[in-house]
Amino acid sequence: MIELAAAVLAMIAIVAVRYLAVSGGFAWLTGRRHPGLYAGERMRGQMRREIGWSLAAAAIYGAPAGLTLYAWKQLGWTQIYTDWNAHSLLWIPLSILAYLFIHDSYFYWTHRAMHRPRLFRLMHAIHHDSRPPTAWAAMSFHPWESLSGALLIPALTFLIPIHVAALGIVLTVMTFFGVTNHIGWEIFPKRWLAGPFGAAMISASHHHRHHTDYRCNFGLYFRFWDRLCDTDRGLSGELAHAPDDDDRRRAAADGRVERPS
Repeated sequence: MIELAAAVLAMIAIVAVRYLAVSGGFAWLTGRRHPGLYAGERMRGQMRREIGWSLAAAAIYGAPAGLTLYAWKQLGWTQIYTDWNAHSLLWIPLSILAYLFIHDSYFYWTHRAMHRPRLFRLMHAIHHDSRPPTAWAAMSFHPWESLSGALLIPALTFLIPIHVAALGIVLTVMTFFGVTNHIGWEIFPKRWLAGPFGAAMISASHHHRHHTDYRCNFGLYFRFWDRLCDTDRGLSGELAHAPDDDDRRRAAADGRVERPS
């Protein structure tokens, strides 16, 4: 029982520290790249609320992760493995894609359901209180929403084999997209957004559109379900058309100055 409690507390601490480090890092980067974007007393109050809700969410996300850690290390109940030869090496990237696609599908349909009026008021309104969202909003969820999101990845580890390193990549991708989708500026170059990457993947420009028009752009990683279900409304012009590094380099070469937006 002590080992179980230790595993749960350790994972809660890890999720909380990961949130503070990654969201804090991107908040710092935002201040450097886009001074003033998070400025003002209203935004400071919003960010304090985002951090409070997110730390509560860290406890909810950390608990099933800790139970999974205990089930893996102490009981051998999960499908997590460490031996590179336990499955084909091809399964490493395939398992990553499988986890991400299942997670994205689950996120799309639960997220879309939470935009029904009753569920929105009960579960999702807290997240949309961030107007506009910031890097700190990545885990700013009502506890019921946190619970709905915290269970899937742990559950998958009992069903689908995955190398521990591949699971680390899945969690890294999840963290990266969760934060960068909310930072309020586009991290990817315009040429990426205009090409195959932008056609397939969610970006800040895509998700920011969701935060201004609640009826569209429900995905997390991929635009697949939004396109299939006709809920994709494209990119936010506010973000997608803002000058990026390529624009600034061209402006500098032409002798013009482009101020950061």
